[in-house]
Amino acid sequence: MVKIIIELFVFYFIYKLIFEFIIPVYKATKQMKRKMNEFQDQMNQNNQFETHQTNKTTQQEPKKDSSDYIEYEEIK
Repeated sequence: MVKIIIELFVFYFIYKLIFEFIIPVYKATKQMKRKMNEFQDQMNQNNQFETHQTNKTTQQEPKKDSSDYIEYEEIK
């Protein structure tokens, strides 16, 4: 009778360990990895967008025309 009670207690302990500790930790770890991957993807997209915008602005700089130059004369 005592052996059955001990076995039931052990099975109950293993059940509680698995379903209240191991599975939630596994799910949380999996969710954190997914969130980190999403964050890294978002950062990569932002970097690509910024690089693209920077390249666009450097290519579209207006060329200075010599007629736009106003000569400055210092007054003493």
